Amino acid sequence: MSDHRAKRPADAAASPVAKRGRDPSAPAFPTYTEAPDLPAKIRILCEALAKVDSALDVDAALDHEDISVTTDDVEQVLRFSYAHPRAAVAFFRWAGHRHLGHEHSPYSWNLVVDILGKNRLFEPMWETVSSMHSQRLLSLATFASVFSSLAASPGGNPLKAFVDMSRYGMTRDTPALNSLLSALCRANRLDDARAAIIVARAEAGTRPDADSYAILLEGCEAAADPWVAREVFDEMVRAVGFDPDNVPAYDSFLTTLVSSDPSTALPEAMKYLAFLTERRCSPGEKFFRAALAAHLEARKLHGAIVLWNEFVGHRGLVPDMEMYNTMIMLQGSLGHAEVIVEYLDDMAFNGVFPDSGTYNLVLKFLLKGRKLREAAAIFSEMVKNELWPNEENCSLALRMFLDTHDWEMGIKVWNCMVENGLPPLEESGNMLVSKLRDDRLPEACKYAEDMIDRGIKLSSSTLSKLKLSLQKIKKGEIHDRLLQKWKAR
Repeated sequence: MSDHRAKRPADAAASPVAKRGRDPSAPAFPTYTEAPDLPAKIRILCEALAKVDSALDVDAALDHEDISVTTDDVEQVLRFSYAHPRAAVAFFRWAGHRHLGHEHSPYSWNLVVDILGKNRLFEPMWETVSSMHSQRLLSLATFASVFSSLAASPGGNPLKAFVDMSRYGMTRDTPALNSLLSALCRANRLDDARAAIIVARAEAGTRPDADSYAILLEGCEAAADPWVAREVFDEMVRAVGFDPDNVPAYDSFLTTLVSSDPSTALPEAMKYLAFLTERRCSPGEKFFRAALAAHLEARKLHGAIVLWNEFVGHRGLVPDMEMYNTMIMLQGSLGHAEVIVEYLDDMAFNGVFPDSGTYNLVLKFLLKGRKLREAAAIFSEMVKNELWPNEENCSLALRMFLDTHDWEMGIKVWNCMVENGLPPLEESGNMLVSKLRDDRLPEACKYAEDMIDRGIKLSSSTLSKLKLSLQKIKKGEIHDRLLQKWKAR
């Protein structure tokens, strides 16, 4: 008997609980309480299973609810019952006996296997596998779940389960081997995964393929083990040669190398990249991202540009915001502020719209590189798009524009700071008034009064400087009015 749904637990992927073996931080057993839109009937059934202590209690509780269930209902309830394995199995039997004529879907059977395995109830798990075998319901999806549960269990032996597949009429072929390797690598059992290839070949004549080595290299990447990665790469080349379609393998291998120690591994990774390119093979986006970051850490601009031109210019990879930001940081940190604006134009061309983080990055490097005309244009563009400059950039921009007597931009920056409450308002406001008073005394008075009205502290020193300037042009009454307001605050 076959069922397209039987494939869903292939990597124990049908249930989020299967992620426990991959991600220890993930919740172990999601429950119906985490599904607010669950149908009322399913919620009632899940609540009943959560409250009972034994199989007999399950039957009584469910009979009391007097609810008829379908195959789909059983599947939904099982998916939310991982935290109550014995009650889940009792529900499965109850539903089969009372409502389904013992005709469960292969997917429901696989869920039961997965629930038992994830709870390390291996004896009843194998009994369920035997029952499925007798009904000809076993599939690779079933054994994928078994492999995953055993691999995640201390002392579990998924390799023996692979060897024993033939006892259940299952073929120990390459897809089965790859399922085993995936389970072992997800459980951080890389050495066992490598050993499994040797055993599988000896016991069943099963030969690994390109996917097998891609899985192992992904395991090396997860383990951050460049030494084993080199060994696996060499084994792969001897066993299956070079395959342009095996991008995941090359991606993981080179990413592992370049992420291990950028100062020493980056040259090696780039040599391997050239080696693969000569054979018309290539890694993918993951390596490109990691390599850009490694070039940034090593402050190697030339290599990053070569890489960018190769992947973006020649291979047509469309960079995302993170990649653009990396290049902006690299160019900016090496003092090439005039270049980084070009990346903003390129981003728009590729449909990648910069956010405030990217804009602030560009603005920071332009200001530090004293590219004030370009900085003014970027600042104005940010304000127009309502992507506000951060506090550090505003403070730096205000000082630099005022020091160069670009009063219009200085005032624009100050207005932005005031409207968005960006500190340090007191320090910046007093600086603005002090700088303006020599060339634009009326505006200095205007902003001094505005500061007082807004409750931003105008220092006595700034007020004294205004007094001197106003007395020179015989406008002392303006100071007196400001002083009266200042005292009132």
